[in-house]
Amino acid sequence: MASTIISSSPVTNSDRSKRRKKKKSAAAAAAAQQFKQAEGSSSHARWRTESQQQIYSSKLIQALSQVQLNPSSPSAPCRGRAVREAADRALAVSARGRSRWSRAILTSRIKLKFRKQQRRHQIKQQQRIVSAAGGGGGGKSLPAVQRKVRLLGRLVPGCKKEPLPVILEEATDYIAALEMQVRAMTALADLLSGSNQASAGSSG
Repeated sequence: MASTIISSSPVTNSDRSKRRKKKKSAAAAAAAQQFKQAEGSSSHARWRTESQQQIYSSKLIQALSQVQLNPSSPSAPCRGRAVREAADRALAVSARGRSRWSRAILTSRIKLKFRKQQRRHQIKQQQRIVSAAGGGGGGKSLPAVQRKVRLLGRLVPGCKKEPLPVILEEATDYIAALEMQVRAMTALADLLSGSNQASAGSSG
């Protein structure tokens, strides 16, 4: 009786090439993820450097000089809003559009006339959230974590409809940038107050 030989299906070259492609794609995805994480951490760290603060300070002075050259003479609240918008634009320019929040600030220059309506809408939404949270027993109200995530997404420009990982990444970078903005504006205010005191002392 002849023995029956059961041969396994041979591995073809196409199967090997498919496996190699899968390994290469997985390695490329892992490398891209590592690069993204390293880029994000370096992006957060650069806002703490003195050189980045100097770059922002120069852009801030240029933006404020353009506000001062405005021929109209707005009221104090309008001037404060103009200074804040100029400082935010300078911050977004310093970020070079590498983050969602910086791109959102730069593109929002085109939508200035809609800002009042958006703010009123946001105030109404916040009031609804507060009333829903304080009403108690509302089965239809969102969980506390989800409400906080939505609120954080509204606070960070360009992250209103983004998922939680994107919001956290953008918020970390945005907070570091805002901290640098506060340091630069405080140093500029101290410099201006010192020059005013010196000029007042010399004139007296």
